[in-house]
Amino acid sequence: MELEKLDQETTKEAQARTDRNNQLILGAVGEGIYGIDLNGCGTFANSAAVEITGWLEEDLLGKPVHDIHHHTKPDGSHYPREDCPIYAAFKDGAIHHIDDEVFWRKDGSSFPVEYTSRPIWKDGKLAGAVVVFKDITERKRIETELLNAYAEVERMKEQLSAENTYLQEEIKEEYGFTGLIGMSPEIKQVMQQVKLVAPTDASVLITGESGTGKELIARAIHEGSHRSERPMIRVNCAAIPRELFESEFFGHVKGAYTGAIKDRTGRFELADGGTIFLDEIGEIPLEMQSKLLRVLQEGQIERIGEERTRNIDVRVIAATNRDLKADAAAKLFREDLYFRLNVFPLEIVPLRDRISDIPLLTAHFITKLCKQHNRPEMQLSEANVKQLRAYDWPGNIRELQNIIERAVIINQNNRLVFSLPGAGSESGQPHIDTPAPETEILLYTEEERLQRDRVNILAALEMANGKISGAQGAAELLGIKSTTLKSRMSALGIEKGKSRITPD
Repeated sequence: MELEKLDQETTKEAQARTDRNNQLILGAVGEGIYGIDLNGCGTFANSAAVEITGWLEEDLLGKPVHDIHHHTKPDGSHYPREDCPIYAAFKDGAIHHIDDEVFWRKDGSSFPVEYTSRPIWKDGKLAGAVVVFKDITERKRIETELLNAYAEVERMKEQLSAENTYLQEEIKEEYGFTGLIGMSPEIKQVMQQVKLVAPTDASVLITGESGTGKELIARAIHEGSHRSERPMIRVNCAAIPRELFESEFFGHVKGAYTGAIKDRTGRFELADGGTIFLDEIGEIPLEMQSKLLRVLQEGQIERIGEERTRNIDVRVIAATNRDLKADAAAKLFREDLYFRLNVFPLEIVPLRDRISDIPLLTAHFITKLCKQHNRPEMQLSEANVKQLRAYDWPGNIRELQNIIERAVIINQNNRLVFSLPGAGSESGQPHIDTPAPETEILLYTEEERLQRDRVNILAALEMANGKISGAQGAAELLGIKSTTLKSRMSALGIEKGKSRITPD
């Protein structure tokens, strides 16, 4: 009897030592641990659990643990007991691991938690569960930072891709010329103004007739600024459909409206850190002008369909061939927007008012266009210059370039012949004799007539790049029907598509 009593005491002491050791182990563990019985009430809690949650062990013992620190979901909605994975462990006997919920501290705050609820078995029956959890606030913070960083990388990739697409489109554009060319007092004054305003961030309003080179001036201002490492984004306001202005300017998100199948970066966002050039700004609808003014004043945009506000740092250069001041007085253009844009006005004079620059501009275009069209360099004669100076140039520098390009393309024997409207005999076309009517054939021998026809047809084919019928075809240039031309080509042994004049 005494031996049995001694054994019982020894067993109790051993159990007590085991319990103390277990408590020491539980206390040393950095994760929170607590036990629950089959009713979901707390049976124990280690020191880490108390430290993390603020709930003392006596706060949990014998009380429903779910109602104490697991009662509300991350979104603030009620968390029913029957849905609790912690309680599920002692109902289905399975291990439940969760990493997207929150526990609530005694002070009313919450924290993201990762926990595992393991069932406890006793004599082959479920007796409760033990829960091991840890505060993952720092991990979530790092994850959020990584997601934000990834989103920023994706945004930059999207922007760079859009910039690349835009710049590729710009490369395909044929600009009037590649530098401020001229020595006239008018162009020197413009150069001086560009030099003054370029280093600043002031808004510039460039005015002048169509074809005077307003975009060139805008590029010169951008290149002379501290923003030159970033792109200058050009927007032709006259080419944008009324309903697409906001998307073109500020972008949209996928699904913002019918046809918005993917996110789109607007031109202002593309120009962030650089310059935006609003060409033909007088064509912007009135309802869009108020939104543009707000963006210029606040430096913020919102893509269509997105509530997020994006900060932008953009310098604005605008251009127009209209009298915006008069438009503002007539309520056709917002006066406050006009004043916001017209911080530094810059007027470009028409070509007819800087006639002395025509030889320099022409020489520049000849060199550029001969190289572009793979033609030998041609010389500008005094007669050419006199002819160009005498013209009024309603189309300005753009018209000058077009006329020179046409002359380069159709020239013969490296002789430049300019086609100027109303210039009389200077038609710009290579000289092609119109086939003589039948009454004049007697003036030629048969051999001479055939040779003349052969030369004329080959010259016309060369001008038309081998095209026989239709607009600008060889038949039209010769003033005869295409069937007649084909018949004469067959009689003269000229193959279709042949375009070089060769001796018999």
